[in-house]
Amino acid sequence: MIACQTSGLSVAYHTEPVLRNVDFSVSAGAVMGIVGPNGAGKSTLIKAMLGLVTPLTGTSEFFGQSLSRVRQRVGYMPQFTSVDWDFPTTVRDVVLMGTYGRLGWLRRPGRAEKETAATAMAQTGITDLARRQIGELSGGQRQRVFLARALAQEPDLFFMDEPFQGIDAKSQRAIVSVLHRLRQAGKTVVIVHHDLATVQDFCTHVTLLNQTVVSCGPVDEAFTSEHLRHAYRVGDTEQGFFEPDNSRGPRVEVAP
Repeated sequence: MIACQTSGLSVAYHTEPVLRNVDFSVSAGAVMGIVGPNGAGKSTLIKAMLGLVTPLTGTSEFFGQSLSRVRQRVGYMPQFTSVDWDFPTTVRDVVLMGTYGRLGWLRRPGRAEKETAATAMAQTGITDLARRQIGELSGGQRQRVFLARALAQEPDLFFMDEPFQGIDAKSQRAIVSVLHRLRQAGKTVVIVHHDLATVQDFCTHVTLLNQTVVSCGPVDEAFTSEHLRHAYRVGDTEQGFFEPDNSRGPRVEVAP
């Protein structure tokens, strides 16, 4: 089963092309890493699929339907740098927002929603921050808050935009632990990632992107030296370029 796919997706900011005719699909249960150089259009790809950026061309589907029909099954964790952290609200309130989609208009969160939010905060290690204002948090804590909000939504498909960017070791361990549990539960994860050395640690599939798709598939097929050199436009004689170890496959390890 295909969890999400897009076909013929092209995006430009003003007159500058960002994505060109992208075809992309993710099988249900996969942990798909989107990898590529700066300016490759990684974040733009998921934003365009989710309707946060208007594409020039292309269509996207989720579980075989339009996003509007299955929105509650799709969760999104944005980059923390894209959020207004001066907004006066607590960690608990932000996480509770993840439950609003199934409440409908005018209904307030009840016991069930508060328990769901509490579970999500426990899973991401932020229970002790529940009463803190979001503006007081560190970068890693902020990432975990938005991961908890996505978990509280209880979706089947998660989009995560650079969740490991600028975070501390404790937050990294918490996020990797959540990724491990999501994979065990059969959830689908699409994660924009920049660290080539850790792609194989938790991704089962990878898409190498540089304005268009260079390769897409299981890690041992798509995450090869040849495809990496093409995506990063590195010459064959370049020294010191990252060489993946495809003999070990994805580890999906959880650090202690």
